[in-house]
Amino acid sequence: MFDIAVILVALAVLMYLAFRGFTLLILAPAVALGAALVVGGLPILGAYTQIFMASTGDFIVAFFPLFMLGAIFGKLMDDTGSAKALARTVSATLGPRQAILSVVLCCAVLTYGGVSAFVVAFAIFPVAAALFREADIPKRLMPGAMALGAFTLTMSALPGSPAIQNAIPMPFFGTTAFAAPGLGIIAAAIMAGLGLVWLNRRAARARAAGEGYGEHVDALPAKDVVTRERAQEKGFDIAELADRPAEPDVLPPFALALLPIVVVIVTNFVFVEVVVPRMDTTFLAEPLFGSTTIEAVRGLWAVIAALFLAILVLIAGNWGRLRDLRASLDSGADASVLPIFNTASLVGFGAVIAAMPVFGMISEAALWIAGDNPLVAVSTAIVALCGMTGSASGGMSIALEALGPTFVAMATEAGVAMEAMHRVTAVASGALDVLPHNGAVITLLAVCKLTHRESYGDVFVVAAIIPMLALVVLVLLASLFGAF
Repeated sequence: MFDIAVILVALAVLMYLAFRGFTLLILAPAVALGAALVVGGLPILGAYTQIFMASTGDFIVAFFPLFMLGAIFGKLMDDTGSAKALARTVSATLGPRQAILSVVLCCAVLTYGGVSAFVVAFAIFPVAAALFREADIPKRLMPGAMALGAFTLTMSALPGSPAIQNAIPMPFFGTTAFAAPGLGIIAAAIMAGLGLVWLNRRAARARAAGEGYGEHVDALPAKDVVTRERAQEKGFDIAELADRPAEPDVLPPFALALLPIVVVIVTNFVFVEVVVPRMDTTFLAEPLFGSTTIEAVRGLWAVIAALFLAILVLIAGNWGRLRDLRASLDSGADASVLPIFNTASLVGFGAVIAAMPVFGMISEAALWIAGDNPLVAVSTAIVALCGMTGSASGGMSIALEALGPTFVAMATEAGVAMEAMHRVTAVASGALDVLPHNGAVITLLAVCKLTHRESYGDVFVVAAIIPMLALVVLVLLASLFGAF
C-alpha cells in the first residue's frame, strides 16, 4: 500500500505543479525519478537514461511528423484566412439564433480537418464572441461550445480524424484512422447531441433569468500577459498574438477554404484503401526498417500523406494571400516542438512508473476488475491515466506502452476486433482528460478571458461527462455486436 500511495502522490504532485505552470520537461523526469527513489527497485541513472529517455524518444520518433505537419497545416489555415472564412460562412448561414450550433460546427470542421484545438481557439474566438453577443447568450457558455466542437467528437470519435488521439492506437492494434466507423459515428452523435442539448438548455435558463451576454472586453490585445504565460506554460507557441501577420485583404471563398480539409479526409481514406494495397511493402520486414509490418505503419503513413498533400493545396490555392510563406512554415514547425516534447515527457514518466514492481500489482488489479472483457480493461486503464496526467495523448500512450500487448492478447482470446479496441481506446482518451489542469482547457479559458469558476462546469459536462456516457454506450455496443 505504501508503494501505491507514493505513485498516487507523485501523480498529484505532477498535476499540481503542471497546473501552477512548471514545465513538464523538468517535472516529468523529476517526479518519476523521485517516486522511483522513494519506492526503490530502480537505479536512478539507469531509470532516467534507459527507461525515461528511451520511451520519450520512441514517442517522438513515432509521432513527430504528425505534430509538425499538423502545426504547419493549422498555421497556414490561420495565415491564409481559411479558418476565418469557414467560421464566417457557417455563422452567416445558420444565423445568430443558432450561435451555439455555429460555434460547435466551426470548431468541429476545423479540428476534423487537422487544425489543432489551440489554433482553433484563437481563430474562432472573435466570431464566437460576435455571435454570442448578437444572440445575447451569456459569454460564460462560450468555452463549453468551443470545447464541444474541438475536444470531443472530432478528436476521438469520428472515423478518419487526423488527431493524434486517433493515431496513437494504430501501431498497437494494426488499425487505421477509419477503424470501426459505425461505432465512431454513434459515439460522435451522442457527444454532439447531448452536448448541444445541455448548452442550449443552459442558454434558455439564462435567458429566462434575464441574463444576457454581459459586459466583457472581447478584443485580444497584442500582449495579453495571462494568455501568453498560460499558453507557453503548456507548450504552445502564441507569438502570433504579438507578431501575427496581418489578415489577408480578401478572405478565400468558402469552397477553397474547405478544400484542404476535404483533402485531408479523402487522402487519408484513399491511401489506406487504394494506395497501400498496391505497394510492395516486403522491405519492412528487414532489420533496417525495424522488422515490422505494413499493418503497424499504414495508418501513420496515411495521415502523414494526407496532411502533406493538404499543405501543398493550401499553399497553391492561397499563394497570393500568404504574405510570408517561409515565416508561416517556420512558425508552424517551431510550434510543434514543445508540445510533442511535453507529451513525450509524460510518456517517459509513465514508463518509469510502469517499470516499478508495484505497477504490476496495479495492472493486475485493474484487469481483475475488468474481468475477461478487453474493452472494459482498456477503457479503465486509459480513462484513469488520461485523467491523472491531464493529457489524452500522454495518458493513452502510457497505458498502451505498458499494457498494449496485454490488451491485444485479451482481445485476440476473446475474439474482439482490433478495430473496436482502437475506437474504444480513442474515445476513452477523451473521457476524463479535461480536468482543470489540462493545458487546452487553461488556454481556452484564457483566450476567452474567463475563469474556471465562470465556465469550467460546462466544459466538464460537454467534454468529460458526456464523452464518458458515449464511452459506456460504445463499450456495450462493441461487446454485443463487435466492430462496425
